[in-house]
Amino acid sequence: MNNEIKKNQNLPLDAKEHIAEPENSIPPTNINVLPDTLKNAAKRAGWNDLMPVQAKAIPYILARRDLMVQSHTGSGKTGAFVLPLLEIIEPDKKTCQALILVPTRELASQVSREAELLAGDAGVKTVAVYGGTGYESQIKAFKNGAHIVVGTPGRVLDHLMKKYLLLDDLKIIIMDEADRMLSMGFYQDMKRVQFYLPRKRINAYMFSATFPPRVMSLAGEFLEQPDVLSLSRDHVHVTAIEHEFYNVPAVTKDRSLIKIIELENPDSAIIFCNRKSEVNYVNIVLKRYGYDSDELSSDLSQSRREKVLAKIRKGNLKFLVATDVAARGIDLPNLSHVFQYAPPEDVEIYIHRAGRTGRAGASGKAILLIAGTEKFKLDEIGKNYNIDFLEQELPTEEDVQKIVGERTVALLEAKLRGLDRMRVERMQRFIPLAKQLSESVDELSVVAMLLDEYYQEILHAPIPPVEEKTNGSEKSKKSGKPYKRPRKNPRH
Repeated sequence: MNNEIKKNQNLPLDAKEHIAEPENSIPPTNINVLPDTLKNAAKRAGWNDLMPVQAKAIPYILARRDLMVQSHTGSGKTGAFVLPLLEIIEPDKKTCQALILVPTRELASQVSREAELLAGDAGVKTVAVYGGTGYESQIKAFKNGAHIVVGTPGRVLDHLMKKYLLLDDLKIIIMDEADRMLSMGFYQDMKRVQFYLPRKRINAYMFSATFPPRVMSLAGEFLEQPDVLSLSRDHVHVTAIEHEFYNVPAVTKDRSLIKIIELENPDSAIIFCNRKSEVNYVNIVLKRYGYDSDELSSDLSQSRREKVLAKIRKGNLKFLVATDVAARGIDLPNLSHVFQYAPPEDVEIYIHRAGRTGRAGASGKAILLIAGTEKFKLDEIGKNYNIDFLEQELPTEEDVQKIVGERTVALLEAKLRGLDRMRVERMQRFIPLAKQLSESVDELSVVAMLLDEYYQEILHAPIPPVEEKTNGSEKSKKSGKPYKRPRKNPRH
């Protein structure tokens, strides 16, 4: 069982978290004052008390106030949104009343298990829905009256389009790990799920370790003026910068950078290097791996520099590799990440680099690659600016393969759902060939090549702008706030 439940400890609220609360805040709760339904559920899970994110978030959910919650992984946020559902759901009504969207099948399974543990014999049923498994058991769970549906956006959308899953009685939608869902390429699927939400006021909640620009934009489309609760490990509000570092082998620092970029999948990023030769080398490595990258250093001719600047101004460049001097005064749109290939020689430069992200009401990440004795410089920066750097574990090749595979499947499934009947009919010609290629070890390279080309093509695609919705909203009789729902349903 997940550590969020097994290791729920009696921690004071401010022991490990710095909290920023909404205006008109609600006092935190504790197990002793919870409704009996929730008290019994917590007892089943073996909780001694609530973790900080649970104590702070549960009262807002019970009060039915839309909320964005920033809390790092492993902080207990799953329990924060699952536990209050047991008080809100009506067990006698055999319909879906809570929809929880998650980025991966593993997380869907984990959240589902935790919901089942907390629910016990309370009569609240949960089903996990995700790709890679058959539809039959999931459809059966819907027919048997699953109250909580936990799933990836793509598979949830499949069930909605085929009318296996109906959301007429939905009360709450929760987006867990929203930053990861966007990095997985689920934006279009999430927007299409929105078409199937009921034409009435429902509550929406978003949980995320970070709130980069794209997540903030998504929040504006799903939530109407939500409260913001931040329990960031290092910072007090969603505009803060997450300061992280990776210990990497010096001889494979370039490959380590690739792995981290694949894991993070930034909207756009600047990679700072200390030397001009490093700028050129890192840019070559990124381009060889298929990234939309360019470089700026004092070695560039003026005409070449102008071409790079023109791409930046038009928003047509995703990665810029640069020295500090060359990048002065340059801003990339939607800059979610700043990578530092090595710590700067002057500690004051770190703040100038890191401050390029986390602007305009959104958070960002500043990530340092540290090799060998560079750790001393990291300690000096942390001490000088009182920054508590969070060390992350370097992804393995298997980690990268997994995240790239899941992201590719999500994108391909989304594309498949968008095909018209004629294209689906045309596609049938290639099913025997696809089966043949998949069964032959020698020909698997052909499939891998096609998948890689598709993945790189999507990786290079410019990020679509988020459209502002000004209509299609209905006023809530309860709160007077509209829930943003598209007007036209794609089923018609």
